[in-house]
Amino acid sequence: MADAASQVLLGSGLTILSQPLMYVKVLIQVGYEPLPPTIGRNIFGRQVCQLPGLFCYAQHIASIDGRRGLFTGLTPRLCSGVLGTVVHGKVLQESGHGNGQKEGSCSFDRVIKETTREMIARSAATLITHPFHVITLRSMVQFIGRESKYCGLCDSIVTIYREEGILGFFAGLIPRLLGDIISLWLCNSLAYLVNTYALDSGVSTMNEMKSYSQAVTGFFASMLTYPFVLVSNLMAVNNCGNMSRGNSLFFRKVPFGKTYCCDLRMLI
Repeated sequence: MADAASQVLLGSGLTILSQPLMYVKVLIQVGYEPLPPTIGRNIFGRQVCQLPGLFCYAQHIASIDGRRGLFTGLTPRLCSGVLGTVVHGKVLQESGHGNGQKEGSCSFDRVIKETTREMIARSAATLITHPFHVITLRSMVQFIGRESKYCGLCDSIVTIYREEGILGFFAGLIPRLLGDIISLWLCNSLAYLVNTYALDSGVSTMNEMKSYSQAVTGFFASMLTYPFVLVSNLMAVNNCGNMSRGNSLFFRKVPFGKTYCCDLRMLI
């Protein structure tokens, strides 16, 4: 019980700290570019046309809505995080995760069993918390049109149900689930292969394997599955776009063949 409470508190703290970053990322993903590009240089010293990065974007939001505006959508995101942590832990507990950790071997069969348990737990948490995820995204995106349809949690629930029914709460669920599942299996499978065939001393326990997996293969897997994340978010807000938009928040350049439209405040 104490472990679950500490996980909830830690997760909530990280959610609060990362909220401005996610807010900026979501607006970039839907194609909103409120500031025109500028001429700058990339890491190789080559002159490029750069789009504003995270800090310039956040400063623009704060200049309109104040610093408090950077935390738009925080309440449903906190609800999603807390509920997801609880569901994830309960499912792992029911599936016998605690008994499995006592085994010392890291055979391929064990990797499959542990990854399957984790997949079920993550999928259950994602399914239960997706309505809060949809509300979070729509609360953020309405900054573009200066709307106020999704101001409070209860009002947002009523609005979505009235306009789209139950299915509206699960917009974008399938690509989000696929992205999570593919990323999980890719991370754990690659980590097992590296630990078994590429290292002199193998990883002895499943916990160490997970830690190594996150450190070595997490970034690679997230890059491959990012299109699923983007498609899920765009479906949740009823939008569309290219498959790499928003994958970088600091070094952003205008894509080849795109021009900035001042009236629409987006790249066309």
